[in-house]
Amino acid sequence: MHDVITSPAVLLAVIGRYVMMLEIKDILDMAIMVFVFYKILALIHSTRAASLLKGVLVFVAALMLSYILDMNSINFIMNQLVRWGVVALIILFQPEIRRGLEEVGSRRFMAFFTRTETSSAVEQAIDQTVLACTEMSASRTGALIVFERENVLDDMVRSGTVLDAAVSSELLKNIFFVKAPMHDGAVIVRNGRVLGAGCMLPLSKNVNLSRDLGMRHRAGIGMSENADAVVVIVSEETGSISVAIGGMLKRHLKPETLANILRNELLPQEVQEDKPKFGLSSLLRTGNTGGDKDEK
Repeated sequence: MHDVITSPAVLLAVIGRYVMMLEIKDILDMAIMVFVFYKILALIHSTRAASLLKGVLVFVAALMLSYILDMNSINFIMNQLVRWGVVALIILFQPEIRRGLEEVGSRRFMAFFTRTETSSAVEQAIDQTVLACTEMSASRTGALIVFERENVLDDMVRSGTVLDAAVSSELLKNIFFVKAPMHDGAVIVRNGRVLGAGCMLPLSKNVNLSRDLGMRHRAGIGMSENADAVVVIVSEETGSISVAIGGMLKRHLKPETLANILRNELLPQEVQEDKPKFGLSSLLRTGNTGGDKDEK
């Protein structure tokens, strides 16, 4: 009897019966849950939350062990910790939770309908940015330019002077001119237009960064850690051009390499079909995340 129940034919029949009972809402329900769990795991894997999650798993294992061994005192204490643990986890994971909510509220859906017009403006902004960075690099003028993508940077824009102007090399050079009032802050670019200048950015919390990196580079890396923005940095000390994405820094870029990275990261794939591609991941594998001195 046992063999009959567990035979492959019977198991397939049982599975088939359950599949036939599924409705569209059940499939949609499972798809949403799989997507949510996937995004949570991806978010945890790419942040400091991975180490915190290990601690949570150890705590849960200890709680289950106290149940099994009937350790009443330890079990009571750990149950009380669980009650407050939810609040503690919300506080500890606040940056990750905020980033996830920002991704949910991103403007990707609306961008689908305005892609052609936006791509043209972004392409022109890239050309003007590369031209400006090339000239600022030659004159050793420090610069910090943030290209917004899916995560909205309105909080950063409000920390500086709100603008609404097309990106041009002359505008960028005037903003970052050493005696200009806004030269120490960052420029925020959205859809090919300058939204703000003199903006304050969060500094990186990565303790493994080279001590030789100055405040401008740390702010650029910090911005790329807190959002999906692409940050271009020109060193005031050496004139070196760098790009920060996802908390990683690629330094000593040539103008053509900078242009290729910006096109790869900011333009839709169909816009760059006939353009040479240089993937950022391959560039970063050969790059340096720190080590040059006196870059600010």
